[in-house]
Formats: sequence, C-alpha cells, structure tokens
Amino acid sequence: MNRRKFITSSATLGGIVWVAKHQMGELSKIPQVTSRTYNPALKTILPNWKGTPLDEKGCFMNHEFPNTNEFSKALKWMVQKNPQKKIKQNDTWKMPVIKDDSFLTSSEDVIVFLGHATFFIRLAGKQILIDPIFGSPPMTKRFSEFPISTDKLVNIDYVLVSHAHYDHCDKKSLKILQAQNPNAKFLTGLKMESLIQKWVNPNEIQEAGWYQQYNLEDTVQIFYLPSRHWSNRSLGDANERLWGAFVLKSKDTTIYFGGDSGYGSHFKEVGELFPNLDVALIGAGAYSPRWFMSPNHQDPEHAFQAFKDTKAKMFIPFHYGTFDMADEPLSEPEKILGNLAKVERADGQLRIVKLGEAVLLS
Repeated sequence: MNRRKFITSSATLGGIVWVAKHQMGELSKIPQVTSRTYNPALKTILPNWKGTPLDEKGCFMNHEFPNTNEFSKALKWMVQKNPQKKIKQNDTWKMPVIKDDSFLTSSEDVIVFLGHATFFIRLAGKQILIDPIFGSPPMTKRFSEFPISTDKLVNIDYVLVSHAHYDHCDKKSLKILQAQNPNAKFLTGLKMESLIQKWVNPNEIQEAGWYQQYNLEDTVQIFYLPSRHWSNRSLGDANERLWGAFVLKSKDTTIYFGGDSGYGSHFKEVGELFPNLDVALIGAGAYSPRWFMSPNHQDPEHAFQAFKDTKAKMFIPFHYGTFDMADEPLSEPEKILGNLAKVERADGQLRIVKLGEAVLLS
C-alpha cells in the first residue's frame, strides 16, 4: 500500500495533526501526569496502582514512555523513498488459509488466528473474539482472506476490543456480532463505551483501566493491561480513549494478548503478574521504518524479546500479512521470526500459524 494513501486515513492523519500541535506549541512540552482514572466498579489487581495516567489535557498517556513524537519525523516518513519498495513489489507471499470451521462446533479449548489482530479463543467453554475485523479499514486493502463465514460466529460470550483504531475497532464487524450474539458482553478500555454502544446496544459493555479485572463471575477471568501505543478515530480525538492489552485466565490456562504495542517493560511485568503464562499473542508487524514506527509497533526482534520477557511457553505472532500498513514486505516478519527462533533454539516455542488453524490448548 502506498504510504501517501495510508497517511491520509483518519487514524494516521489524526496522529500527525496531534504531533504537529506539539511542534507548534499547543502541546509543546512532554506530557505530564496531572491526574489518574479507573473504573471504580472493577477490581484493580496491581498493588498501589492509583489509576491510568492522564495528561494536562485530560488525555490518556503511556506511563513509561510519554509520547514525544515529532511532526518532522512523520513528514520525513511521508516524503522519503521506501528502500524496500522493489522487494515489496516482487513479494508474492500470501498468508496460507485453512478453510475449516469445525473448531466452532467442537468443545476443545483452542486459539484460532483469523487475520491481523483478530483471534477466536475458546477457554473453559467460553467463546471469545478479540479485535474482530472481517473486512478492511478505510482506504486499506485486505491481503489475507477471512478464513470462515462470518455468519458462523454465533454463541460468542465475550467480544474484546483493545483500542479505537480502525483496524482493531471495526463498526461493521461489531454490528454483525451484536446481531448474531445478543447476549455477548463487550469488554474494552476506558472511554470506549460511548463509541461502540451505538453499534452494539443493548449488549452489556464493560470498560476498564489498566490493571483492572472485568466483572464476569464466570469460569474465565479477563484483565486489561497496559500497552505502549495511542488511540484515535478522527482528527480531534487523539488519546481520548484508552488502549491496552488483555489477559485471559481459566483454572488451567493463561493467555496474553499484547494488542498494538511498542516494546517496553510491561511485557516483563505481565510475566510477573501472571507467572506460568501458557501463550503470548504478540504483534510483530507494521514496524518499518523502525525509527518511526517503534514507539507504537514492534519489529520481529523486539516482539521475540517481548515473548522472552513474558516467560510464556508459546509465542504466536500477529499483526502482519493481512494489511499493508508500513514499509516492510508482507513476508518479512515470518522470515525474521523463523531465523530468530533457530538462533535462540526456540523452534518449539514459536508457533507461526495459518489463518483458520486451530491451536489446541489442552
């Protein structure tokens, strides 16, 4: 995808306008924590945590890496040539797809990668969808086919939405799920309810701050945790809604979904808060050029390090191969990860899955 076309999408352009304001003086200094917030109806699991930080404008902010993006860097990316342009043009790789929806009618605990950041998970009998997007975000082509018919996505218990960006929070997909699953609960971050309630009403929506546990009273516990990212839907709402990651925990299995994230100490912290993690789902795409993308998206090297930090038993990478959102060829993340696994002698831990492939958790 041409970066000049992508840069005009509302999510990306909104971010550029926001960092431009930094450069022009409206937000000229590094954001400072002036207050904190949380959902008082939910349990906070981190001792002494006072809530998700807010800056001077009442916007959410990364607590370890306050946003210091520069408009000059965004402009540089827009106008410079992609050094991998020819490689991308000659890259004919496509993510392999398994068209087998039998996992939907089985009773086994599974993880199924459906494309980009969309996962189907069955855990302790509960059926969960994360960041469902069945088509494409605005002005973006889909390169990997959605592996199942969406009308088969019924009897879903929980729909998890990590943040507001269009490639993770898709209006059409959420409306389809609400119509087919009138009893499903939607779990997301703070200030997201006002966005998605008009699409999924009257279904229950719970929004959490970082380090909070959703009220489920169920066989599965679900937690909302930090990621290093940002959020918007339009030109004027940067960081008004929270972004984050999820942990799903049953009596026997614990799964971490890292959401959109740059690298940071939060991965090590996940392993400390949830020892004996079984599976880490960590993004490893949309990272090039690294000097520009790294605060928000991890390259394969950092994704692999993040996996090691969590001390999980299995690593399933995502956020690549479905949409062309950066400079690297679509096939590059898998190649780099495969080489890293050999060097690290972690072939048995890295699990590169086909779309629609059911990974059994038992």
